[in-house]
Amino acid sequence: MLVNFLTYLLLSVACVLFAFFIHWPVFPREFWIYSILGGIAGALGNSFLVKALQKGDLSVLGPINSYKSLVGIFAGVILLGEVPTLWGLLGVALIIFGSYFVLDTTPERFSFALLKKDEIRFRIWAMILTAIEAVFVKKVILASSTPIAFISWCCFGALFSFALLFIYRLDLKKEARQIGSMDIRNYSLLVVCIGLMQFTTNYVFEHMAVGYALSLFQLSIIVSVLLGHRIFQEKDIRKKLVGSAIMIIGSIVLILF
Repeated sequence: MLVNFLTYLLLSVACVLFAFFIHWPVFPREFWIYSILGGIAGALGNSFLVKALQKGDLSVLGPINSYKSLVGIFAGVILLGEVPTLWGLLGVALIIFGSYFVLDTTPERFSFALLKKDEIRFRIWAMILTAIEAVFVKKVILASSTPIAFISWCCFGALFSFALLFIYRLDLKKEARQIGSMDIRNYSLLVVCIGLMQFTTNYVFEHMAVGYALSLFQLSIIVSVLLGHRIFQEKDIRKKLVGSAIMIIGSIVLILF
């Protein structure tokens, strides 16, 4: 949870200089409402992601994110009026089908028994909340601009992730003492990666439907599977790669058609 908060906080500090040159009172009420809702959804979603990563395999938890585009399409229809085409639905179906191969490598196989595992439940909640957050972010972009939406995302994310530290009753002094000088490099790289990811994501949201944009993220599945195998020696790599490939084909269908 401290990692989650510090990431948002350091990004917010980097945005402070730019924030001084923005006349915030001119933005409509809708901008502030969706900024707050996005901050809540993002902070909660990332907190569940942290909990999932503490317990589960990267190569299994990564592909669960394939359902994010499905949630994004559903939320986009309600809040943004972005209705998918038949090709879009086919792409989503392929993504779900591909996830079968990845999740079938778990002892519980592809079944409701998976939902009994804490890490799977945490990952599903993280996926749902961050997909809804994506729709809120696009609403903020439509009410302002891509850079301003990024600053909003950083600041409100920091605010609500800080509140979560008290909700989870973490011992902040104890957690802070665990951060050594060697961790500064990792924090710096994490902040750069997440900052670039969110800023470029905002740019994509400005030009594409949210559900389709989220499908692009499935290209990261194969990276999660390969790194999970390489770094953490996770098993069943071939079946996971087949499932990942099918999900990527689903994403390509969504993008091209």
